[in-house]
Amino acid sequence: MLHTMRTVLLAAAVALPAACAGVGRTAAAEADAQSARTEILDGLFEKLAEADSEETADLVSASIWRIWRDSGSETVNVLLDRSIDAMQKEELEVALQVLDEVVQLAPRFAEGWNKRATVHFMLKNYGASISDIERALALEPRHFSAMTGLGTILKETGREAAALEVFRRALAINPHLGSAREAIQELQFEVEGREI
Repeated sequence: MLHTMRTVLLAAAVALPAACAGVGRTAAAEADAQSARTEILDGLFEKLAEADSEETADLVSASIWRIWRDSGSETVNVLLDRSIDAMQKEELEVALQVLDEVVQLAPRFAEGWNKRATVHFMLKNYGASISDIERALALEPRHFSAMTGLGTILKETGREAAALEVFRRALAINPHLGSAREAIQELQFEVEGREI
């Protein structure tokens, strides 16, 4: 099973760059690339829902993340990498400036919005973070990481019932998302009380 899964994921990784080769050339090529990307992601999300082990789920998730992190533009990809490096160095203002450029250059790139939401969260700019998460989810409604970020903000700002719902949505998309499962267990008692 795991060998078959690796073969499927490898095929998806090979197909995506070929599907995106025309991005930026014409509107039709961009639409074709987006359609191919969506089709590949649909297949990966099906595999994620069916994953029978953490190892398989991790492989599928890694493939999803590779697609999410590819904007279709080398320039935007380099800027995204720079922002991640700045975040890891805790140079949050630098990361924010770079991500402002990312979302300006690629406003339809969900991961740009998600990463900027993360920086806003780290700076405790919760309103700006939620706004960016909403943009990311409008572009990629299955972005389970953006959902867990939103759930965390809702929880930290005292909106536990809303947080519980968001974490449940994230777990429905990625049943192997440990952080969402833990948050649900913590919030469930607080929000819904003990079953009688």
